[in-house]
Amino acid sequence: MVLHHQAFFLMRYAGGQGCSWIQDNSIHMHQNPNSSRNCRRGSVDSAFPSGTAEVASVENLFEYICSGPLLGKIGLTAETIAESIDKWILYGSLLCRLFQLSDMYLTDPQRKRFYHYYIPVFIWCENQISKHASQFKDGEDIPPLVIGFSAPQGCGKTTLVSALAHLFDVTGRKSATISIDDFYLTAEDQGKLREANPGNSLLELRGNAGSHDLPFSVETLTSLCKMTKEGMKMKLPRYDKSAYNGKGDRGNPSAWPVVEGPLTVILFEGWMLGFKPLPVEAVRAVDPQLEIVNKNLEAYYDAWDKFVDAWAVIKIQDPRKPGMTDEEVEDFVSRYLPAYKAYLPVLYAEGPMGSTPENLLVIEIDEGRNPILEN
Repeated sequence: MVLHHQAFFLMRYAGGQGCSWIQDNSIHMHQNPNSSRNCRRGSVDSAFPSGTAEVASVENLFEYICSGPLLGKIGLTAETIAESIDKWILYGSLLCRLFQLSDMYLTDPQRKRFYHYYIPVFIWCENQISKHASQFKDGEDIPPLVIGFSAPQGCGKTTLVSALAHLFDVTGRKSATISIDDFYLTAEDQGKLREANPGNSLLELRGNAGSHDLPFSVETLTSLCKMTKEGMKMKLPRYDKSAYNGKGDRGNPSAWPVVEGPLTVILFEGWMLGFKPLPVEAVRAVDPQLEIVNKNLEAYYDAWDKFVDAWAVIKIQDPRKPGMTDEEVEDFVSRYLPAYKAYLPVLYAEGPMGSTPENLLVIEIDEGRNPILEN
C-alpha cells in the first residue's frame, strides 16, 4: 500500500500541487497574553516544494509516518495520511518551534516522538472532538470535550499534554490543562488526614486516594465544562509541590493561570486517573494499608471520571522509573507502588469505568517513552 502511495506523492509534488511546506517565514505568530502557556497562534502561507530534495524528503516522511505503531489504533491508513500530509508537516513544524528544534535535523528519537506519538495522538483527539461536536445541533452551545490521560509518574504524560495543548492553541482552538495534582488537599487538610490515619504510610503524604479535595475537583471541572462562550474567564488551580519543604500546598490563587472561553477541549491528566475500587481481599493481598485507600477511591468516579468523555491510557511494563536515587526508590515503593500493583492490571485489562472502544486509546510505551506495538 505504501508503494502505491509513493507514486501518488511523485505525481502530486512533481506537478507543483499539494501540501503546504512549512518554512521559517511561513507561520506568522503573535503573543496571546491570556494564554496560561503564553502560546502562539497564526496563519499559514503556502509554499510548495519544487526540487528533487524536497520531494524526496516529503516521501521519506510519509513512509516514516506510515511505519508508526499507533495508526491502526486511531483508524489511519496510508491513503488518509497521504491526503493529509500537509497537516502532518504543519504539526511537526509547530512542535519543532515549541521544543526549539530544527525540523530538518531531528534525531531519530525526536522524530519518533513527534510523528509516531504526539501527532497521532493529537489527530485522535481531533477526531474525538469532531464526534463530540456532531452530537449537537447548529446554534447549540458545545461544551468542551474532556480527555483524560492516565499514566504512571515519569512516563512523559505532562510533556505530551503540554504538546497537545500547544497544538490546539496555535491552530486556533482554546484548551485548558488540569492535573489531579491540582486537586490535592491543602497542607492543613493533609495534616488532618495524616493524623486520622496514624501509621499508614500511604496517606502520610499527598498522592493516594484520600489526599485530594474532591468537592473542589467537582466545582472546578463543572465550571470548566461550562466555558462555552466568548468573554468567559476562569482561573485554573495549581498545586505548589515545593511548599513546606516539599510536602506541598495549594498554590496562591493570585498566581493561577487564566483560561478564556469558548473552550474546545479540556486535557485532564493524572497517575491514578481511571483507577477503580477493587474487592477488599484483592487490595489486602497487595498491602493491608490499601484498604482505606480503596474505600476512599469509591468517591473518585463521581468527582473525576464521570467528567471524562474520551480516554488515553498510557501503558508501561514496569512503573518504576530508571535513574531514581535510592531515596526516590524508597519513597516510590512505599507510597505509590502498592496502588500500581493493585489497580494497573485492571485498568489495562478493562479500561476506565465508562470507557468504550470508540473513546479509549491505549498506548503502550517503551523505556524511551515512545509507543510500541502491543503483543
